[in-house]
Amino acid sequence: MSPKSRGRPQGRGRTRSAPSASRGAAPGSRPPVLRLSERILLDARRIAGSDDLLIAELWASEWLGEAWLAAPREETEPEHLICVDVAGRATAGPSVPGMAAVAALGRVAPEEERPMLAQAVDVLSAAHPAPPWSAAPGWLPAGAWHASDVWESERVLFVEYDGPRPHTLMALIAGDAGRLVARLEVLEPGAARLWGGSRDRAHEDDPESGRDGAREEDAVPMPLVPDAAEAVLGDLAAALRETDLAWPRLQEGGYPALRALAWSRARPYLPGWPDWNPSDDDARQALIGEFVAVSGLPGDEATRSLAELFLDYGDERIGPGPLAWSPGRVALFLGDYLPGRGPLDAAQRERLPEALRRWVRFALERRGVDPRWIGPVEEAVRIYLPATS
Repeated sequence: MSPKSRGRPQGRGRTRSAPSASRGAAPGSRPPVLRLSERILLDARRIAGSDDLLIAELWASEWLGEAWLAAPREETEPEHLICVDVAGRATAGPSVPGMAAVAALGRVAPEEERPMLAQAVDVLSAAHPAPPWSAAPGWLPAGAWHASDVWESERVLFVEYDGPRPHTLMALIAGDAGRLVARLEVLEPGAARLWGGSRDRAHEDDPESGRDGAREEDAVPMPLVPDAAEAVLGDLAAALRETDLAWPRLQEGGYPALRALAWSRARPYLPGWPDWNPSDDDARQALIGEFVAVSGLPGDEATRSLAELFLDYGDERIGPGPLAWSPGRVALFLGDYLPGRGPLDAAQRERLPEALRRWVRFALERRGVDPRWIGPVEEAVRIYLPATS
């Protein structure tokens, strides 16, 4: 679902190997185990002579991601510890790579670490000049877009930046269970225009909107919509916050390597935690009554109680609203939520499969979802129903 990798800037994805033992080590001796800060300072030779700000930030973000990923669960400040350690070692033995390492970390580290890193740059500048990019202004968004699938279960965000190295920050947000960042990418400028797949009506007459984009021809529609950069970055920041709370820490999708860089762009727009707004009782009862009337199921306690259960799940677990069912949300309802609610009685168990199939159709029709994309959600009921047995 992510844009093609051809959009990635060059200079990423190199494999770092651990420094080997010195040639003078005794035969059979083990190579020295270096601290993470020592490895960072050794690896900083890769950016010491670079004049590319983006490459320096990508380098620093990768190392901060390694520190974050390796930290135990109880460690709440892994970035603080590694920044202090690197700054201390760099100022104790000034060098060009040490200056580059501290300056690069100062570009993407959490805001509270930056004054300390800036002081270390000042100390080091007595021996070595700071890299030319170290004092460059922050990146300014030049455009932003979002796209959501028909079930509002997946979103893609694009923010394009001008500056010394134009580029696009892309995030894929999975929304079936909260908001989790499934993928982060730094792509070439214009990457948002590669977002293709099923052609939406807004582009039917556009000869430039062919299927040369990043998505498959039969993919679920996710039309791209221009948006304010502040809104898109706020959406990203909220997803970063929720993803950081997951345990074990997310390792896939480029998340650790680009996490610090994404936070450095999105943190100023972090919204407050959203309020929980469940359906009011009158609206719930009206919705249940409407479902019972059109479902073709018996209008008895079994049907009404199941509809109540479906609404409970929607209010508690479906962020866009209680009617925004998707294949993934069906799977989570049957495999996780329902078993935790206690056993159903015999009448409820017997009616559950048909009631849930009819409920998701009822819910998605009310949301205006095309019948083509209601079918996969109904099919998910058949696929995942054995999880309840």
